[in-house]
Amino acid sequence: MGSRRKGRVIAFQALFSWDASHPATEELLRFRWLEPERRENLGPDTLAFAALITAGTVENIDRIDDTIKNHTEHWDIDRIARVDLAILRISIFALLCQPDIPATVTIDEAVEIAKEFGGNDSYRFINGVLDSVRKTRGTV
Repeated sequence: MGSRRKGRVIAFQALFSWDASHPATEELLRFRWLEPERRENLGPDTLAFAALITAGTVENIDRIDDTIKNHTEHWDIDRIARVDLAILRISIFALLCQPDIPATVTIDEAVEIAKEFGGNDSYRFINGVLDSVRKTRGTV
C-alpha cells in the first residue's frame, strides 16, 4: 500500500472518530490512537498527508455534507453508514478542494478503502455518489 493510500486510510479513520465525538481539530490531528510502532512506520509524509485531508475535511464539513445531500437522492445523511460517510467526506474534500489529484484517483482510492472497511455494497454506493459529484463539481 502506497503512502498516500495509507494517509487516506488514516484520514478516514480520524474522520470516523471525529463523527462520534467532535474533538478539536488540533487534538484530532495528533492521531493519538495510532500505535507508536505503526506511527513510526508511516513516516512524516504520510502523516502530513493524512493531517491535510483530515483538517481540510473538518474545515469544509458543511459544504461537504451539503454536497453529499445533493447527490444522494432519497437518502437522509443520517441513514448513511458511518464508515461510508467518512469515506465520502474525505473523498469529496479531495474532489472539491484538491484539483491537483485526478478525480479518477480519488474515486478509485475511495472504492478500495470501502472494499476493505465498508459493507458488501459500500463500494458501489460510494462509487455512484462520487461519480455524480465528479460530473457536477464545477457547478457545486
